[in-house]
Amino acid sequence: MAAVPDPEPPAWEVGLEEVLRFLRRRLSGDYSVDEFGFDADLADKVLAPALRPLYERWFRVETIGLHHVPDTGGALVVANHSGTLPLDALMTIQALHDEHPAARRLRLLGADLMFKLPVVGELARKNGATLACNADAERLMSSGELVGVFPEGFKGIGKPFKDRYKLQRFGRGGFVSAALRTGVPIIPCSIVGAEETYPKIGDIAPLARLLGAPYFPITPTFPLLGPLGLVPLPSKWYIEFGEPISLDAYTPADAEDPMLVFNLTDQVRETIQHTLYRLLSQRRNVFLG
Repeated sequence: MAAVPDPEPPAWEVGLEEVLRFLRRRLSGDYSVDEFGFDADLADKVLAPALRPLYERWFRVETIGLHHVPDTGGALVVANHSGTLPLDALMTIQALHDEHPAARRLRLLGADLMFKLPVVGELARKNGATLACNADAERLMSSGELVGVFPEGFKGIGKPFKDRYKLQRFGRGGFVSAALRTGVPIIPCSIVGAEETYPKIGDIAPLARLLGAPYFPITPTFPLLGPLGLVPLPSKWYIEFGEPISLDAYTPADAEDPMLVFNLTDQVRETIQHTLYRLLSQRRNVFLG
């Protein structure tokens, strides 16, 4: 008589076992947090699964050019920023974690305001983010981490809907200086779809100042529909990673050359802008792709 293999346990049982193992590790302290506050166990077992339905089913994200992101070693991903709320940052993290062959973890550089927010700031750190300063960026890239930056900052995510997909100023090029000092490649990243999640049609400036926020948005659904207005519109997303810009021909001392930094910053910005225009020209429908 041939042996009958044991039946596969149901999915709910496997999921429950995973949850119990996670809770056991948390209670026993059997997990580690790095010097920046990154908690890989929490990020992989809680935050990534929570974001996956949004990534796969709501925005139906398609990734392009993942082969341009190295499997190992430091690199700097530079992306456009949009959408009123920074969902594009979370979806880019998810794209690299779920779709890249090496399941790379993107360590984001965030504005100081983000880390001042209760709960949000702590979760951002646990998910791998750190303050957007050259010292932290250089330490991460020198240790072989994949670092992500959105140089437009709040100017990008808070711009009016009429200015969608028009890149804002990229600051003074601090990200280029950090890449030059560490010698890592710069990978342009273009994101289409985020602009339509929360179309910003107005701004209540007095309320924003009262709350200490850069803006208080008015969208077609918020604040008109209350909490329901916080549900993002299900636009179809594309995230394209472009060909890396190698900095092998330069030395760390070149980071002090303002003209070189400006030219490289402009090159990255123009690459992202042209890619956005190309992706938009190929898109037939905001929600269907």
